[in-house]
Amino acid sequence: MNLIQAIILGIVQGLTEFIPISSTAHLVFASRWTGIYGHDPEMVTATMAVIQLGTLAAVFVYFAGDILGIAGAFVRDHYAALTSKRGMRFSGTDGIRPIWLSDEAWLGWLIILGSIPIGTIGFVFKDFIEGPGTKNLWVISIMLIVIALLLTVAEIVGKQRKDIRHLGIWDAIVQGFCQVLALMPGASRSGSTIMGGLLIGEKRETAARFSFLLSIPAITASGLLELRKALKILPPDSLVPLLVGTIVSGIVGYLAIWGLLAFLRKNTTAIFVVYRLILGTVLLILLWQGVLSPVVN
Repeated sequence: MNLIQAIILGIVQGLTEFIPISSTAHLVFASRWTGIYGHDPEMVTATMAVIQLGTLAAVFVYFAGDILGIAGAFVRDHYAALTSKRGMRFSGTDGIRPIWLSDEAWLGWLIILGSIPIGTIGFVFKDFIEGPGTKNLWVISIMLIVIALLLTVAEIVGKQRKDIRHLGIWDAIVQGFCQVLALMPGASRSGSTIMGGLLIGEKRETAARFSFLLSIPAITASGLLELRKALKILPPDSLVPLLVGTIVSGIVGYLAIWGLLAFLRKNTTAIFVVYRLILGTVLLILLWQGVLSPVVN
């Protein structure tokens, strides 16, 4: 992989990781176009996962205040609970939230809970995820369309009343399991989790913010695991381009987060739905006509 290929992958990753149009799908297109590593699926997957660390850094920088607030409140509230003689009382409509937890500490628990599904399923199916099956254009095109249709349903039926302070166990569970869909190429992590948030009544911006916070454990785990593997299997001369691509993805990713949150404050996800439908349909036609090969041999 050279610098030009790395910069292209970094731009694609940064733009598509947070915009609900599927980063995996577009990275597959970009890897085919640039021809990195002779399309070796294992090496391409490792490269994608490492470059994701750039967009992870973008989340940390953009949400630095939120992350520090959540971490600080989580430690403070639990320390106070352990050293207090008061009983553990619970509140909330479901009687599950402890009354001694602040909004920030409670959000920390929701991120932990919502990360369990993708962590478990991702570990169990790790070998399949890293294989050529997840680069199949038939799967990508179908998932582009499926998530577009589900996003449309979510926009129609979602009440869009909840803000970040009103999230509960059910929100974490639904968006956590929706995040599992991101393991399917073409689904989109942000698209799937935003869809889940809208379905259970979250405002668009709230669904997006929780989606980004929920991405931190998943991207961190996959990126660090693949980084260790990438250092072993990728050629030494690709490490500098990989670093450059990761930095580019972080810068572009930061701008994408800012742009998407600003956009969703006043607009629906319709533009992304239309884009996904068009792209998915065009891919299906090209595959059916034999213009494109489902996988690179």
